[in-house]
Amino acid sequence: MHLLDLTLPTPAENLALDEALLETAETAAGPREALRFWEPHAPLVVVGRSSKLAAEVDQAACAARGVPVLRRPSGGAAVVAGPGCLMYALVLDCRLHGGLRAVDRAHRFVLGRLARALAALAPGVHCCGTSDLALGERKFSGNSVRCRRTHLLYHGTLLYNFPLGLIGQLLPLPPRVPDYRRGRSHADFLVNFPAPAAALRAALADAWDAHAPLAQWPRDATARLVAERYGQAAWNCLL
Repeated sequence: MHLLDLTLPTPAENLALDEALLETAETAAGPREALRFWEPHAPLVVVGRSSKLAAEVDQAACAARGVPVLRRPSGGAAVVAGPGCLMYALVLDCRLHGGLRAVDRAHRFVLGRLARALAALAPGVHCCGTSDLALGERKFSGNSVRCRRTHLLYHGTLLYNFPLGLIGQLLPLPPRVPDYRRGRSHADFLVNFPAPAAALRAALADAWDAHAPLAQWPRDATARLVAERYGQAAWNCLL
């Protein structure tokens, strides 16, 4: 698997690059699996493809703090990211891994492997809810998936040194919550994973045998997606 550790200058470019990697894999002659890491330079809110901003984001608080709100191509609820939150993206070929086009199987396949890899760094990592990773009963990773014809994009967050209080200042309690949350506030529900970013990167790269550098990343497709989608209020404020 190819490895790309690249954070672009803007949130729009970073979200666009995830989707551009998926697009490129779809049109490639053969398997084009990749693992990418990036970490935002400043706080941002990322909502799911079908998220309703009024229900999931305190837009006034974001505006007052200058925190941008962008929309990703995959499902799930709003997340807050920024320095101290490592973002990863996996592009997987469904033809190499049976059953991945079923979303529940994709979650089990990816999160199971991530949990095993991260458990070597901190005992007690396990899958919770639909698409979370937790330490004990506290979540440190949220994840989502976007399926295309032959490939899927699976991406998520890994909190490791994030100011968790910021999340409650920018997001209300989500309209849909997993049972294990039990009504807890963001501050009581979330936790930073006790390992540095370098260790997280190494664990995930080893788990997916992603050690071949991706020399040519899709610059043109990324720029086009920024212009058409991620840089447009019509997309980010869709609902």
